[in-house]
Amino acid sequence: MKLVIFGLAVSSSWGNGHATLWRGICSALDRRGHRVVFFERDVPYYAANRDLTDLPGGGELVLYTNWDVVFPAARRHVRDADVAMVTSFCPDALPACELVLDSNARRVFYDLDTPVTLSRLAAGQPVEYIGPRGLRDFDLVMSYTGGAALDLLRTALGARRVASLYGSADPDVHRPASADTRYSGILGHLGTYAADREAPLRALFVEPARCLPNEKFLLAGAMYNGSFPWQPNIFLRPHIAPGDHAAFYCSTKLTLNVTRGAMAKMGYCPSGRLFEAAACGAPVLSDYWEGLEQFFEPGSEILIAHDTAEALDALRRAPADLVRIAHAARERTLAQHTAAVRAAELETLLVETGCAAESV
Repeated sequence: MKLVIFGLAVSSSWGNGHATLWRGICSALDRRGHRVVFFERDVPYYAANRDLTDLPGGGELVLYTNWDVVFPAARRHVRDADVAMVTSFCPDALPACELVLDSNARRVFYDLDTPVTLSRLAAGQPVEYIGPRGLRDFDLVMSYTGGAALDLLRTALGARRVASLYGSADPDVHRPASADTRYSGILGHLGTYAADREAPLRALFVEPARCLPNEKFLLAGAMYNGSFPWQPNIFLRPHIAPGDHAAFYCSTKLTLNVTRGAMAKMGYCPSGRLFEAAACGAPVLSDYWEGLEQFFEPGSEILIAHDTAEALDALRRAPADLVRIAHAARERTLAQHTAAVRAAELETLLVETGCAAESV
């Protein structure tokens, strides 16, 4: 199949989780014999932190400055596409949706930010990447979040056929690595700053740092500023390229996953960082949200903390326990949560959608 995707970003992993996911899936789709053309608006903050210039295999990355300039190329590619897809937070989602919905391809919308989408709708706030007709005209709507989110996409936005397509890890990138002194410490957290993540980050990261002043805590991600409750033993890395993620995960005693508020409230919302760290063989400590057990077994494949005391208990776990937990999580990830698995799931969804469309 030829897939044409209008998305947020694949060329830069700075400040977004979309890029790493797409790189793994595009590579896996290429290995399965499919071709991907990815359209990305070339914006300054991604251009300044670009860490990919070409899609794998026969894929094509189209960077453009504005929609009017790229429209002829977009129309040409969509005309002979088997699948035309628009994603959440695509800067030109509305004109891209118009082009996709007017095509003969399988028309797909992939919401990688479903809890944010639904919370904005519930609050009466604008959702710039969804038009006035919602999602009712797409053949397939996919969500990075499962559970109740799928029903809400039907009832709130009119989606006719919905399915979850969760995050994943690329074992070619996310694999065990030697510890790196740049990232050594007792606890590491990799994630862009978000206001709705600050409260659990305080409880599970900042407060443990305050309680353990002689230990080093590593915080990696964009958009942290002076208002963050820094401690003397918290060290910031504003950006870590995907090629260094494995070294980051493998250099601390534990890797912390903290879920954004809207996602945690919705449930069934595994961050790609969970799968990445697990694939690297790093033990993971996470906040809890409904459905987590579907992805990792608490206590045997992942550690859970609801408060500072439980986070400190996890940090005191014996190294042998953490090795056992990390090994079990890596085995689970390689079996169920790789980019290759997700690409196969995507392929099945697209084929089934095509068959359903032909039978109508």
